[in-house]
Amino acid sequence: MQGGSGGIVYGGLKYQARCIADVRADAGSTTFLAGTLSLKEENEVHLIRLLPGEGELVCDGLFYHPSEIWDLKSCPFDHRLFSTVYTSGEGYGASVWKIPELYGQSNSPQLEQLFTLDEHSSKIRCVLWWPLGKHDKLISIDDKNISLWNIDPSNKSAKVISQGSADMLPNLRGGAWDPHNHNSVAAVTDSSVHFWDLRSMKRSNSIEHVHIRDVDYNPKKQNIIATAEDELGIRLWDLRMPKYPLKDLPGHSHWTWAVRHNPEYDELILSAGTDSAVNLWLARVGTDDSGHESPSGSSNRQEEPLLNSYTDYEDSIYGIAWSSHDPSLFASLSYDGRVVLESVKPYLQRK
Repeated sequence: MQGGSGGIVYGGLKYQARCIADVRADAGSTTFLAGTLSLKEENEVHLIRLLPGEGELVCDGLFYHPSEIWDLKSCPFDHRLFSTVYTSGEGYGASVWKIPELYGQSNSPQLEQLFTLDEHSSKIRCVLWWPLGKHDKLISIDDKNISLWNIDPSNKSAKVISQGSADMLPNLRGGAWDPHNHNSVAAVTDSSVHFWDLRSMKRSNSIEHVHIRDVDYNPKKQNIIATAEDELGIRLWDLRMPKYPLKDLPGHSHWTWAVRHNPEYDELILSAGTDSAVNLWLARVGTDDSGHESPSGSSNRQEEPLLNSYTDYEDSIYGIAWSSHDPSLFASLSYDGRVVLESVKPYLQRK
């Protein structure tokens, strides 16, 4: 199904951008963080909130950031903390920041840099927070290593406690932390996905494939992941049977850059890419988790897993994020700095 966008647009980003994150720890509202990617101008982080009942996205805070933002993650247990990976003429770095008290002011005081993750000798790619609640660890991934950090935001400290080497693998480019097992992390190369046991910092499993851009764990079903791929759209995998995918879901006409499972309706998956489209999928994989709420699924929808394609964009889409406050909503960020909030309620089961 092809469709334009009937969503809510936030036009406050002045520069190009590719990073958006749900503020999971803000239990009271639908809130996102978005960061810009300007080479010449001073970059910005926007705190964007949906006004309840008014259908409008507003800026709750605008903060200057010293460099181009290539990765942005919100802390899952403190809504005022987030991490960025950034680059400037001096190379790549990563930091954890604290949002100051806003007191209703949108032009806010300067961000507080709590600590940097500066023990990387290779190009740092991303920072991962444990997705389920408070955890005193962070993961950072660079081209050649996975680093596990012990963090203490109250004392503004971070220390590497273990590190795993990618050895002879192609450069690592991203990853995801298993929400079902805090000792397992997935890391993506251009041609494969590798899984590390954080206790031994050794690789425990792998999926050998080509042109993978992103990976995401199913939050409700253990051992199920989705991968975003250059030429094939997305694929679903069972880690107990990694040789062949469970499902192929082609649907993008160019590179697929991002894939995200819905935090509540786990059969709903978003994908986005450089074809200026966001696809909404209904992907059934068949597990025993029958107690969770699921989207309605007629036989036609089982045969055609693509529920909708949101195509009202003029540039590539690198950032997508479900709202954890209201899982029927998601935000997308196109490279031209346009944020769109969409509702998938027409595809959810009516009680």
